[in-house]
Amino acid sequence: MDLGLTDRTYIVTGATRGLGFATARELVAEGARVVVSGRTEDSALAAAATLGERALGVAADNADPEAAARLVAAARERFGRLDGILISVGGPAPGTAADNTDEQWHAAFEAVFLGAVRLARAAAAALDEGGVIGIVLSGSVYEPIGGLTLSNGLRPGLAGFAKSLANELGPRGIRVLGVLPGRIATDRMTQLDALSGDPEGTRARNTAAIPLGRYGTPQEFGRTAAFLLSPAASYVTGVMVPVDGGARRGF
Repeated sequence: MDLGLTDRTYIVTGATRGLGFATARELVAEGARVVVSGRTEDSALAAAATLGERALGVAADNADPEAAARLVAAARERFGRLDGILISVGGPAPGTAADNTDEQWHAAFEAVFLGAVRLARAAAAALDEGGVIGIVLSGSVYEPIGGLTLSNGLRPGLAGFAKSLANELGPRGIRVLGVLPGRIATDRMTQLDALSGDPEGTRARNTAAIPLGRYGTPQEFGRTAAFLLSPAASYVTGVMVPVDGGARRGF
């Protein structure tokens, strides 16, 4: 299938590693051009260099109120257009409802929630018909995950924001959707498994609960996200798409 990505331009935040980088790599492989962001200039430039001449690295922290406008401007200046954005941020600090501090809540809200809202609004103002806004969320949109109270509190709210934005932008021909990674074999997942003190046992128990019987790979997530961002998915909007090997038990 031709995804129709040739010479289209996308911003992918949090794209120096993990799920963001995997998505950027798949977009470039299909002929798209990408602006990849990371918190430091060195990491952003290194990721872009790995992806090749179709990529531009820009240092941008999603919590920075100026980041959204800077990324949109970079895409237009370098590639002359913007067709979509995938908003991906690192997961907030682990912890319980009793233990997470006000400072952790404020930091997570700025980076995970308000940062995503700003990026989505800036992209919405810049996109034309056929544009797309994707937000990387989590299975915590549907069911709380133990030990990740900050994520449990913020991700469902972002899903509601994405649905509202999809309804508002639909008449302009702009799509909005969420992508919900389950247990994907990234550095973040390795860290989360290690919190129990028995990472191997935790991974075995988690794997047993996944119908496909394994953790997913970043490439599998990236391929799904690239499809959803592409014109091939032009009638998909306002939904949360799990990429979790069947771990979600509901419909």
